[in-house]
Amino acid sequence: MEEINLLSALPKVKRNITKRAEVKNSDVIAISKEYGHMYFDGPREYGYGGYYYDGRWKPVAKDIITYYNLQPKDKVLDIGCAKGFLVKDLLQACPGLEVFGIDVSTYAVAHCELDVVGRLHLGSADNLPFPDNSFDCVISLNTLHNFKRPNVLKALQEIQRVTKKHAFVQVDSFYTPQQKAIFESWVLTAEFYDYPEGWLQLFKEAGYTGDYYWTLID
Repeated sequence: MEEINLLSALPKVKRNITKRAEVKNSDVIAISKEYGHMYFDGPREYGYGGYYYDGRWKPVAKDIITYYNLQPKDKVLDIGCAKGFLVKDLLQACPGLEVFGIDVSTYAVAHCELDVVGRLHLGSADNLPFPDNSFDCVISLNTLHNFKRPNVLKALQEIQRVTKKHAFVQVDSFYTPQQKAIFESWVLTAEFYDYPEGWLQLFKEAGYTGDYYWTLID
């Protein structure tokens, strides 16, 4: 288990925290949690404000492949894959790599990149539809926080179950009360989040032995 930043090559996203906080209410949150058109491709106050492929995951894919020394025929799973951008870039960065994704969003899977049609599954991280030790590497980026704590625990156990080698999760966190307040002003779908110490305790409870890193909103 190692704290490692595998998303350092991802460009910084500008967030209007104040505007999001002003428009956020129970109705907006409920619509966002449907993970449909409004969340991905509707106005920014409901989620991404337009989730389209722009190649930003290409250097991240290369870093993941390099760090875990992934080879053709290795199997990789991206949990919370959305429209499959990272799946696409992993496939292109290492021809012969077998990459798959899973997401709860029917909308995202139906509007996936053409390159990954047939590689994305509908499903939930806390009940993965794969046998034990199915993958050489399992990745989950900024997804697990959408569960309540007991289901985050189950999802981590599922990740541990289906990987036979490597795992990496990136989760929302904060170091100070001020960072926590900013996070809570911005977030729409998160059910569980904690300081790094709380996440590490949860990893231990789940028996999760993979790598990890934090997403900080500032």
